[in-house]
Amino acid sequence: MRIGILTGGGDVPGLNPCIKTVVSRAAENGWEVVGIRRGWAGLLNYNLDASVEENDACVWPLTPERVRTVDRAGGTFLHTSRTHPGRVRPQDLPAALKSLGLADPQAKTVDCTGHVLKVLERLGIDTMIPIGGDDTLSYGVRLHQEGVRVVSIPKTMDNDVFGTDYCIGFSTAVTRSIEFIHALRTPTGSHERIAVIELFGRNSGETALVSAYLSDADRAVISEVPFDVERLARLLVDDRERNPSKYALVVISEGAAMIGGQVVEYGQEDAYGHKKLGGIGQITGEALKALTGVDIVNQQLAYLMRAGAPDSMDRMAANSFANVAIHQLELGHFGVMAALRHGVYTTVPADTCITGQKRVDVGSLYDSEGYRPRIRNPLGKPMFMY
Repeated sequence: MRIGILTGGGDVPGLNPCIKTVVSRAAENGWEVVGIRRGWAGLLNYNLDASVEENDACVWPLTPERVRTVDRAGGTFLHTSRTHPGRVRPQDLPAALKSLGLADPQAKTVDCTGHVLKVLERLGIDTMIPIGGDDTLSYGVRLHQEGVRVVSIPKTMDNDVFGTDYCIGFSTAVTRSIEFIHALRTPTGSHERIAVIELFGRNSGETALVSAYLSDADRAVISEVPFDVERLARLLVDDRERNPSKYALVVISEGAAMIGGQVVEYGQEDAYGHKKLGGIGQITGEALKALTGVDIVNQQLAYLMRAGAPDSMDRMAANSFANVAIHQLELGHFGVMAALRHGVYTTVPADTCITGQKRVDVGSLYDSEGYRPRIRNPLGKPMFMY
């Protein structure tokens, strides 16, 4: 067997340990592993008319020796991108594909799946292990439908891949967030201000909810619930007055929106139709300053949430998902995604990730009037709230 492995979308801590475990376990079976560089872009940019050396930027042979130390660092040593070979803008086509006349000037996007299938055939790759969020994994589903054997692994610090209770990267993102939220108490308290701390979280507010819950932040604003900034201002003023150090903290998801407002987006859409998020914290801070007269500490944690090495939870999940994937290949099972459900490692059909949405259970876990976690009785609830 010859396996292709890649990481797509945003990087998270835990990807390198996952890759290492896949390569090590595959070697025990006498299987080869090819690392696809920069996510699906590695296959898209592979030039069928070029030499192996010229395509070094696209693929690497992976051996236990090559990955021996990669698990000691965060990120992904294979690099990553937000590339969808089934929807490539004509201007983004690699030069080798432009010369083939694939680009229709009238078309918004070009489907390069035929090229990807030829590359996989040329490389002798008969099985793909994509590691990513629902966007990256959705193209894995496309390849599975085209006859490629696929076993996928979920990762995203938003923890929002449908079909699994846990994704690689979530625990470390929460751990980093808690550390910085607590650290920001120092300047916020010293100056008797209100801190607005913006966390990643496009559609799911789970990262903000859990981080606020565990750091005991005063308020949490999540993506699922539009908020009234005037009510939030009143609550934070009361929180600040009750605090002997005269400060208050609110954690906010980047995908949150005020009632009647819109999610703050900017820049050009990526291959999956997403613009960049970020800025609701700044906008909210300015509104709070105008409403309360209290000075604001505005802080976007952004990439700090996914920086550095993985914590023990993400190392465990990364190694375990990799072992699940290899074991599925040993059994001859394909078209599945490794998953953690109800505290048990399992698999679900690979297309599960595109059949629904995973969001915070607002009714059970969130106070929509008080803008804060509401977790009174954890009995019957998962370890990570969703």
